[in-house]
Amino acid sequence: MANEEIPKKYDWKESENKWKEYWEKEGVYKFDPKANGDMYAIDTPPPTVSGKMHIGHAFSYSQQDFMVRFNRMKGKNIFYPFGTDDNGLATERLIEKMKKVKSTRMERKDFVKLCLETLDEIRPQYIADWKHLGISCDFSIFYTTINEHCQRISQKSFIELYKMGREYQKEAPTMWCPECRTAIAQVELQDQETPSTFNHIIFKLDDGKELIIATTRPELLPACVSIFAHPDDKRYKKLFGKNARVPIFGHEVPIMASQKADPEKGTGILMCCTFGDQDDIEHYKEFNLPLKIAITKDGRMSEIAGKYKDMPIKDARKAIIEDLKNEGLLLKQEQIKHTVNVHERCGTEIEILETKQWFIKYLDLKDEFKRIGREMNWHPPHMRHRYDNWIDGLRWDWCISRQRHFGVPFPVWYCKKCGEVAVADESQLPVDPLADKPKKACAKCKSNDFEPEKDVLDTWATSSLTPQLATELFKNNPVYKKIYPMSLRPQAHDIITFWLFNTVVKNYLHYKSRPWNDIAISGWALDPHGKKMSKSKGNVVEPQAVWQKYPVDALRFWAGGSKLGDDMPYQEKDLVTGVKTITKLWNAARFAFMHLGDYDPVKHADIDLEAYDKALISKLNRMVKSCTESFENYEYSKTKMETEKFFWQDLCDYYLEVSKDRLYNPDKRGENARRSAQHALYRAILTTVKLLAPIMPYITEEIYHTFFKKHEKKKSIHLSGWPSYDENLADENAEILGKIADFTVEHVRRAKSEQNISLKEPVKRVVVEAKISEEDFEKIKEDIKGVTHAEEIVFEAIKPESKKDMECTIDI
Repeated sequence: MANEEIPKKYDWKESENKWKEYWEKEGVYKFDPKANGDMYAIDTPPPTVSGKMHIGHAFSYSQQDFMVRFNRMKGKNIFYPFGTDDNGLATERLIEKMKKVKSTRMERKDFVKLCLETLDEIRPQYIADWKHLGISCDFSIFYTTINEHCQRISQKSFIELYKMGREYQKEAPTMWCPECRTAIAQVELQDQETPSTFNHIIFKLDDGKELIIATTRPELLPACVSIFAHPDDKRYKKLFGKNARVPIFGHEVPIMASQKADPEKGTGILMCCTFGDQDDIEHYKEFNLPLKIAITKDGRMSEIAGKYKDMPIKDARKAIIEDLKNEGLLLKQEQIKHTVNVHERCGTEIEILETKQWFIKYLDLKDEFKRIGREMNWHPPHMRHRYDNWIDGLRWDWCISRQRHFGVPFPVWYCKKCGEVAVADESQLPVDPLADKPKKACAKCKSNDFEPEKDVLDTWATSSLTPQLATELFKNNPVYKKIYPMSLRPQAHDIITFWLFNTVVKNYLHYKSRPWNDIAISGWALDPHGKKMSKSKGNVVEPQAVWQKYPVDALRFWAGGSKLGDDMPYQEKDLVTGVKTITKLWNAARFAFMHLGDYDPVKHADIDLEAYDKALISKLNRMVKSCTESFENYEYSKTKMETEKFFWQDLCDYYLEVSKDRLYNPDKRGENARRSAQHALYRAILTTVKLLAPIMPYITEEIYHTFFKKHEKKKSIHLSGWPSYDENLADENAEILGKIADFTVEHVRRAKSEQNISLKEPVKRVVVEAKISEEDFEKIKEDIKGVTHAEEIVFEAIKPESKKDMECTIDI
């Protein structure tokens, strides 16, 4: 491009559309299974199709893309698929909201059909946001967690684990969400601090004496089956073996001893209801207690609640407390705050109900899961503690069945005659037991009459297979063996216990191996005040609105300012800084191109470099080494910070100004001096642009194509090769001279500024003192003279033993 054709201003909107189309048309990010080079395979997080991209997506996906782009420029063969997670409760809720329907009021096949059709409508626009963000996936390597490919893999996983004896179905206490009306797994719980009331309730003994029990859940009184106290609690020892009468409801329950009763909590005695918490479950099993269910699946009181039947839980609680007061059975109340478990999807307090569910048995493998965790490289390392702590706290096997319409069906039927479980033949997969039949008769009684399983698999039972969902797209290709275990799992810290742990579980059970080599954990994007964003608070920032106002590169620039694992507030000033950097990059490159029209990096390779140019190149070379090491350790923010500093200070503040005299006045200093400046300028701008390319892909591509492509010959800067360190370019002496020159220039500028004199005005005399020889000073003298416009420059050597390193005196 001729100099006169280079626009003065960078048009980021035009550039983004242009390069987005170019990258796709030219297949810049397309995976080549036949390519040489080390494989770098990414287990890309499939975003949930539940609306549109949010700022947290933009934050974390940008960070993973920095690392992928770096490795691509390093020459690795990049396997970077893209999928969408669209078989979960969030998607079901989205469809209900969009189409104004309720899944429970529709035939399952009709609701599933509506979901699939709606997803096909909204998915392209949803994915378009990731493309616009500059995520460099190969979008042709695509899956959705509900398509036939993924259903086949998920159902095959179920069948394999069932045959291993790792899956079982059982009528057992299960965590249940009354709002979503489905069983949930431990990983789907959130702790939520909430105000509550300790109600001190009077139970009557057979002899008429009273026993005081404190509870926050009096609505569970109809499900009370026993009372426990600690065996060493002297207050209650004499009561063991006796009965107490449950207030309001009148049934008698035994008083028993249990180590789990805490003498210091409440009155030291607790009631066991089926079920209020994990302790109730353990008491129920240990003491073979009867089962009394007081709460229904839709969160109302059951028949055993008597007159409170069909009341919502909280209404029943108020009514029972009022009746206890009226009957003189409520001794006192204490206002407290305590932590309750809520469903992470809807925020509803969970109940524990006796239901028939499918489980994966894995509590016996905790040590193995922790061993696998130690085999992987965690970035940052401390995030492994969250993983280990989660494993240590596991108390339930993994409940994988969900009572929903939309999801991956269980490949299961039940024999109507004998109840035997029949699983699908792998040749049938994917299968829908509601529409399909087993291939064989019942293995036990030979009947052909079957009842289909109506539940669907937990979405995490499928999402935990993302390494397989992506890699099995290449199952019949020789490259298949090279892309697993995968190189990287990037994800946010809030789903370590969800996605990361469950993926380790599935991969260990199926392959006895780790799924990835490296794990990169990103933090959260917070609001400007450091608070979590939520629609209810009205503090949500939408990236779509941001990139209407600012370049995408500026948004990615903001994301690049945070280290892995750190939460970061969204600050608009950071985007403004990003815009300034983009503008400065364009202006610096444009200045360079004005002076590089007759420069050929091959033809003019053997240039006798000026000392000041050697100093810049040596410093640049040292920075390349440091930035490469940072990126290889997933510390992209260090690369960003170091490159910014070099660009703004060393290159723009000093070098561009110092080199102008040689570039504009070749007759004054000679042709070699100009060529030397051109060489340094070409190398410095190109290297800076390459170092920033993973973070700011659009502006760097624009600059590359404007000038460098014709010399570098690669069709994209993102395929042009990462800069390499060359120990032959290290020149400590030149860097010392460059430092003295910059020191002098800075002092002259300051002196002129203090006198309100234009920087272009001459100064009479500049005296430079430094710990170098006069011979060395002569190598930078003309550059100093050219930029300071000094009429006379005097050098005085400082003795080596002096505490003073350099000094500058200016006579205006």
